[in-house]
Parts: sequence; structure tokens; C-alpha cells
Amino acid sequence: MSTFMEPKFLLTLILMGTIVYITYLTKRNATASDYFVGGRSFGWFTNGSAIGGDYLSAATFLGIAGLTYQLGYDGAYYAFCFSIGLTLLAIFVAGPLRKFGAYTVADFLAYRFHSRRARLAAVAVVLAISGFYAAPQLLGAAQILSMFFGTSYEFGIIFTCSVMIFYVGIGGMKGTTLNQALELWIRLGAFLLMVGAAIWGGLHYQDILASINEFKGTITGTAGFTTDRKDIPFDGSVWTGTGNYFPSFWQTMSMTIGLSLGTIGLPHILLRFYTNPSAKAARRSALMAIGIASAFFLFAVYLGVVGRSIFLTGEADPAVMKDLIAGGNNMVVPSTAQALGGEWLLGLVIAGAFAAVFSNLSGLFIASSGALAHDLYATFFRKNITEKERVIAGKASIIVLGVLYGILGLMVKEASIGHLVALAFTVAASTFTPIFILGIWWRGMTEKGAIAGLVLGLVSSMYMIFFKTTLPEFLQFNVPGIITVPIGFLSVYIVSKLDRRVPADVNEFMKQVHSKESEAA
Repeated sequence: MSTFMEPKFLLTLILMGTIVYITYLTKRNATASDYFVGGRSFGWFTNGSAIGGDYLSAATFLGIAGLTYQLGYDGAYYAFCFSIGLTLLAIFVAGPLRKFGAYTVADFLAYRFHSRRARLAAVAVVLAISGFYAAPQLLGAAQILSMFFGTSYEFGIIFTCSVMIFYVGIGGMKGTTLNQALELWIRLGAFLLMVGAAIWGGLHYQDILASINEFKGTITGTAGFTTDRKDIPFDGSVWTGTGNYFPSFWQTMSMTIGLSLGTIGLPHILLRFYTNPSAKAARRSALMAIGIASAFFLFAVYLGVVGRSIFLTGEADPAVMKDLIAGGNNMVVPSTAQALGGEWLLGLVIAGAFAAVFSNLSGLFIASSGALAHDLYATFFRKNITEKERVIAGKASIIVLGVLYGILGLMVKEASIGHLVALAFTVAASTFTPIFILGIWWRGMTEKGAIAGLVLGLVSSMYMIFFKTTLPEFLQFNVPGIITVPIGFLSVYIVSKLDRRVPADVNEFMKQVHSKESEAA
């Protein structure tokens, strides 16, 4: 019994209990609107918090600090790109998308072009992006459970997927939104306490820089780590080194394009704007999310440098040093929390890490379930489906997704959370970003242009991610946005110009999404 009173167990159990309670309170989902978009009832503060919770995933709670810890300023650059993405989303997409009003991302293409083929192409892209994004979240959860609770990696994947099936399957968008908002503030609170503990302990920024320049030990890339401490067991080969991840201007620009524009194309973020009661609330939600994310990224970068300093000086507890080495860049935040504040701060951060994973995964599950149940099943297999049957289909799809995402999680055991998410952003930037930017702001976009953009953007980004070694060296980018994003935009534009079959009601559509009076129900 005493084991469960340890901070890491106690705080994680409190989080789980709260999730169950909120899910129970929101279990009534009578209509498709209730289940998929929460009845469009959430104000700007709640939805802004939920957007922040959805966006600030394990990739930010664990990944940004981890990449800064591993790569220094190259890792911190990720945060800059993510911040740009939210700003562009708020300016160009948030308001018009809410005025359009729908249940899913694929609805936009289906109604914009009156096309079942466009809807089907959008479903494929939603599932591809969501799969890319879900895998690293599951990786983070499994690693936390393995390192701090002693479970196997496989158990961590199964446990997390099971929680998601319950969490999203019962609560729908209502439960998901409220849980995401709560989980955001848990993570932000954990970061605030860590930053306060670091400053209280004398780890001011200028002191950290000095310690990095004069550390006790040597890092030699993948060859290993040596330290003056003789009581620290480690396997140096686990350390991934501090090499320059962006060795050229073009690598840096490619990542900037992929990450900055990727936010606009993330289906689980786009879906959140359907839950606001108005376009004005949607824009306010986006602005609030920008403010929260900016503060969060600032803290993450600082804590990554703090963890880097702790590792390089070798002055932490041996258990912390072992975790920093064994966990690599994915586990720097929990290990740093333990070094700064002991078991209670570690317990809060572990709960915050689970909150990050659950929050983001729930958004991915609800977006993907809409693609399967609403866009695929209800459109192509059960045209006269009732509201109740649509909700049941959505819940059934959650079970299917739990199995599929669990398999993906098992396949990425040795990957970096931050890098996997960067690749998901690249796919989103190359597919949905051209569709939503051009679809909202350009009358000349056609059905064939949209489908061409989705297909070519998806194929090019997947090829350059998985088969980049088959390309000439100058085309081998860590994040290939500089190639794949222009392919997506140009495909839409060129094919639309050649096709010229612009929908007859395009002016009505533009009036709906841009006029001040239009607020779709």
C-alpha cells in the first residue's frame, strides 16, 4: 500500500481519477454534433485551453526540452517554428473555418467541391497524419511507465490505448475538451514549478551557460560519455551526441517551412475550431492558445538547457544521471524535475507527461473517429444513418483506432519523440495546409486540384521521409518541407488552372466563410 502513496503513483492516480470523473459527467452524447464537436458549446477560454492542451503534446512537454538538451540551440529552434504555426492558423484559418461549420476536416473538401472522391482522399490523409502523430505520444507514455513504474514498453502501449478507448469512446468531444483544458493547466503548473525550482537553486541562465562551457566530463558523439563521478553506472552508447542537426541554411529553412505550416494542416487542431459557438470565439481561442504555447515553449527551452547543464556537470544524484543517460532526450524533463525538486516534483511532472499524452491522443482519436465513422462509414456504407447510429459508429471506430495506433506505437520504440512529430508536421504542411489556405482564400481551386494536392503532397512527403537515402545527397532533408510543401501548393494551383471546373456555388461559399454575418450552426 505504501508504494501507491509515493508521489508518482499518487498524483498519477489522482489524474486518472479526474479523467474518469469528467468522462462520466459527459457520457451523454445524443447527437453527432454532441459527440464529434461537443455541441459547438465551448467558449473561447475553455476551447483555447483545449487547443493548447491538444497542441502542446508529449512533443512539447518532453520533446522540445529534450531536443534542446541534446542539440542545444538547434533543438530550441523547434519551439520558434511551432509558435509561427499557431499564429498563421489564427490569422488565416480559425475564423473562416468556424463560419463554415461541419463535423470533420474532410467535410470541408466534400462540401467545398460537392465531391465524395475529395472526401475519401481527405480521410486517407487524416489517418496518415494522425498515425504519424499518435505513435510518438504512445512512445512517450510507454517510456514514462517503463522508466518510473517498472512496466514493459509493450504494457505501456496497451495501457495508454485502453485509456484512450475509454476516455474518448465514452466522453466524446465534450469529455475530450474538458479533460484537455484541465490537462493543459496541470502541465503548465508543472513547468512553472520546475522553472521556479531551477532559479531558486541558482541555475540562472548565465550560470548555466558557464557550466556548459566548463563541465566535468567529455562528450564524444555516439562514442560515449565520461565523467569524474565514479558511482554512476551507464552505457555511453545510448547517448546520441550533440552533433549539428541542421548543418546548412537549407536544412534550417526546410524545417522552418515544414513545422510552421504544418500546424495549419493538423486535423485534430482544425477540428477544435468547429466546437466554438462563433467565429469570434474561434479567433479568441486561437489567440489564447498562442499566448499559452509561447510561454510553454519558453519554459521548455529553458528547462532543456537546465537538464543539459545537469548532465554535463555530472553533479546530480546517481539515479538521476542514470535516467538522463538511459532515457536520452525523451526523458530529460522527468529526470530534471527529480534533480530539482525530488520525488514530489517528479510525481507532478510524470502526471503532467501523462496529461500531455492523453490530451493530444484524445484529439487524434476524436479526429480519426470522425474520419472513419462520419466521413467513411456514414457516407459510403450507411447513407440513411440515424444520429444514434452515427454516434455508435464513432465509438466503435475508437476501438479500431486503439488497435491500429497501438501497433504503430510498438513499431517506434527507439525513435525520438520530437523528430517523429516533426515528420507528422511535414505531412500536414504538404497536404491539408495548401487545401485550407487556397480553399478558403482562392476562388479558383477545383476538385481535381484539391485531390492532386492531397495525393502528391502525401506521396512526396512520405517518400522523402522513409526513402530519403535513395535521393541525391542535396535532397536528403531531416524535415523535407522545403521540397514537399511547394509540391502540395503547386499541385493544387496547376491542376486547378488546367481543370478550370470551379464549383458553381463558389461565391456563396466565399460569402459564408468571410462575411461578418455568417455563423454556421
